Amino acid sequence: MGKKRQLSITDVAYRPSLSAPIGMDVLGFTELSRRAALRGLDLSAPLRPSFHHLIHVSQGPVRHTVDFQDRTLDSGSWIWVRAGQVHQYVPGDHTAARGTIVIWQPGFLSTEPLDNDAPMVPTGRHARAASLALRHLVHAYGDLASLPLDAHIETLRHLLGVLLLRLAHACPAPAQPGAASEVFRGFRAAVERDFADCHHVKDYAAALGYDARTLTRATQDATGTTAKQYLDARILLEARRLLAHTDATSAEISRQLGFPDPSDFTKFFRKRDGGTPLRFREVARGRRRRQG
Repeated sequence: MGKKRQLSITDVAYRPSLSAPIGMDVLGFTELSRRAALRGLDLSAPLRPSFHHLIHVSQGPVRHTVDFQDRTLDSGSWIWVRAGQVHQYVPGDHTAARGTIVIWQPGFLSTEPLDNDAPMVPTGRHARAASLALRHLVHAYGDLASLPLDAHIETLRHLLGVLLLRLAHACPAPAQPGAASEVFRGFRAAVERDFADCHHVKDYAAALGYDARTLTRATQDATGTTAKQYLDARILLEARRLLAHTDATSAEISRQLGFPDPSDFTKFFRKRDGGTPLRFREVARGRRRRQG
């Protein structure tokens, strides 16, 4: 018998084509498959890219999973996969699909107007406007010689922002309680960086120069949840990722997520998920086998 394959999440660093401007790249599904093969990446396995993807499918369908959400991208669909999310394609789908994938590093855009992380299917004039914005971006991307590099990069930055803004208005996300404030944006960034080491809202508040009530108000305004609920949800998501996609034991995951004792992790997980970590792993693995 062959050696059992070790399950893991593969972190994928940003590595554009040699001709790509700094911070952003455009490719199709054929090129995606070629680059994956060159880097030894299995696109049907769990991948955690350090960069954003905006995927537009012109000929589908493409079945795709992003952090346990199954997505079927039919022709005309768009989806934004954020940097750090764990995603994978159903085997074979990406090789038959046609479309455009825009990738960019965090920080390439000063603001990101699109909040929707579900498949988007613009219709009518919205579909035409989004398609035109994408064509304009792709044309400018390929026209490297017509502008100095700094101007070329700035042009692409603006055109990508226009495309995301078009999609934001064509397919608005479900209503959110309110706009994200500077306080919440700072808290969100700190949680993303430190959730495995810091589990207490008061510690984030102290580091950011606020009190805990201020963080909670800002988080409730932006998400409808308390700061503690937001923090716990982020820890829980990472726990689910590690349970579903890696062979790490519950004790190992407990240590990775900053719990002093495995029993503390089990209590945390049971309270927020409704079952034990091992039960979640069994269900997630069984679901993946059925999909495969």
